[in-house]
Amino acid sequence: MFTQHKTRTMKLDGNILEVAESYRLNGSSRYDLLLDKNDTIGDEHIGTSIETPMRPDAFMMDDASKMKVIEHHFEEILNTLGMDLSDDSLKGTPHRVAKMFVKEIFHGLNPANKPKISLFENKFRYGQMLVEKSISLTSTCEHHFLPIIGKAHVAYISGGKVIGLSKINRIVDYFARRPQVQERLTVQIADELKKALETEDVAVMIDARHMCVACRGIQDQSSTTITAEYSGQFKNDKTKEEFLTYVGMES
Repeated sequence: MFTQHKTRTMKLDGNILEVAESYRLNGSSRYDLLLDKNDTIGDEHIGTSIETPMRPDAFMMDDASKMKVIEHHFEEILNTLGMDLSDDSLKGTPHRVAKMFVKEIFHGLNPANKPKISLFENKFRYGQMLVEKSISLTSTCEHHFLPIIGKAHVAYISGGKVIGLSKINRIVDYFARRPQVQERLTVQIADELKKALETEDVAVMIDARHMCVACRGIQDQSSTTITAEYSGQFKNDKTKEEFLTYVGMES
């Protein structure tokens, strides 16, 4: 049976926060039970939604304020780990991490950073698939916040419009620069390209290494994960085989 849990308060930048302490069920704390469930989700790399999970108030705080809060909390993490923040090498680390989170590796969370896409008439009347292969991809696993590093292969067949090649890379990078699950990332890139290009004829494949697999848990240094999303003509076996040949994959 659960026992009554207690709360404690903490103060951050003038705000009073109420924090619930752990309470116990049959000798196990509620926190332990939640950890067991959440560890299973993370270890199995399970995604819960095609949309990136975001709160409605995600952008009510500006970037500078977010960096200030993250800097505070990361300083507390380092202190908890026993690191000496008076050391010259460490004293700027909380700020550097905060800036990296907001301005770099998670800048794809903010819709304001979404790349602007301009469409052009397909004046060459090129009717075959266009393939942009081996696009460098760096993302972050949302389960353990460790890097996902790999390549994305993207193809489309023009429905009358084309976009600049670099815009494909920018779309890939935008959705990668957020906490991700590879399956979701693959679908998000494909859906955005379909909307941008005004065609269903899009294929996306990602081949990536997950540092949460390489550096913890099973610690497998060699495996990669491949995901793919095919739409429109790419669901046709012949078209799909052509795409796989171009990107160097066996069909």
